[in-house]
Amino acid sequence: MAGIDMRNIVKKYGDGFPAVNDVSIDVQDGEFMILVGPSGCGKSTLLRMIVGLEDITSGDMMIGDKRVNDLAPRDRNLAMVFQNYALYPHLSVYENIAFPLRLAKAPDAEVDEKVRAASKTLELDEHLDRKPGNLSGGQRQRVAMGRAIVRDADAFLFDEPLSNLDAKLRGQMRSEIARLQKRLGITTVYVTHDQTEAMTLGDRVAVLKRGILQQLATPRELYENPGNLFVAGFIGSPPMNFLPATVEGTSVTLPFGAVEIPADKAEKVQGRGLLIAGIRPEHFEDASVVDDKSAGSTFRTHVDVVEWLGNEAYAYIPFEAPPEVQTQLQELERDLDGESLRTQLVVSLDGTSTISEGDEAEIWVNTAKMHLFDPATGENLTVDRDRAGRIVGDAMAEAAEQPVAAG
Repeated sequence: MAGIDMRNIVKKYGDGFPAVNDVSIDVQDGEFMILVGPSGCGKSTLLRMIVGLEDITSGDMMIGDKRVNDLAPRDRNLAMVFQNYALYPHLSVYENIAFPLRLAKAPDAEVDEKVRAASKTLELDEHLDRKPGNLSGGQRQRVAMGRAIVRDADAFLFDEPLSNLDAKLRGQMRSEIARLQKRLGITTVYVTHDQTEAMTLGDRVAVLKRGILQQLATPRELYENPGNLFVAGFIGSPPMNFLPATVEGTSVTLPFGAVEIPADKAEKVQGRGLLIAGIRPEHFEDASVVDDKSAGSTFRTHVDVVEWLGNEAYAYIPFEAPPEVQTQLQELERDLDGESLRTQLVVSLDGTSTISEGDEAEIWVNTAKMHLFDPATGENLTVDRDRAGRIVGDAMAEAAEQPVAAG
């Protein structure tokens, strides 16, 4: 096993546009690293550069203590699991798993020992004589993983391996991959556009946008301390609420009225003018079911729609936003593959709440969990940097939107 160190990696195609722009990520030996972001963010390109299927324009790709930029894929000792499984339909499960060993001309006894060990680990023993066409999607994915296991590779690379599975099977396979990686302790880089996979699988998560690393942190750090609007909007479901806000002293004026925020947050944004407040749906509540309201503030508002789900409910409250905020949210929607960030507040309510559609309701908000963003740059002005991992942010975003001469 070995760590993977990406140092200032750049990938430019013929038109000079950087698909990956100065990305540095250190994957520790045995770590499960997630590369996540919307379509076109550069995550799969980065994975293909690790394995050697894409040339690196500039920067250093290190596996262990060796620079591998000029090594062919077969010389990097990496095992890759593809989205489409890449199984040979005419070979049995046994021979599909054994294929890399046969290619390396391993002795038959070694082949059998490794195939059967991988098969036992992945619970494929009863399917070894079947062809891939007679397997379910989850079983085919396990066969592809078995082929990776027998190689004794320095690292596993996964390229959106669960995207072809239905929702129930994806959940099952997530837990299987997590257990397998922990058991083997092998360095793993996993590409996905699904933030649920990113949050549940990764030791750390690298969030990418337009080829630029935005933030590198643990899932909890990303969720609780997003470095900018993009990370805040991408991580979390339902997405974070974004509202126009102005701050005077420790009072934040929102479309529904003024609320008090902690003094340390307020100090960071004094004199900033119009801001964007970010608050997750679960940091609101029906004030009537909150026992201790001291950690936040309350406001009264008209509830437009309520969706009751049994153990919880979602209340939807429309609001007006000035053009500066609407423009930023529209740009963010485009970056998030069109996920709607409409000007409505989404409030998560306890299932015991009796708030109904059309009510004038008193809502409590935990203002200690509020983030305040610069509407021009998207920077989180109130982030706890000691707990936010590595924030790279949007400093290069403007440059990234312009073609760069190939070099």
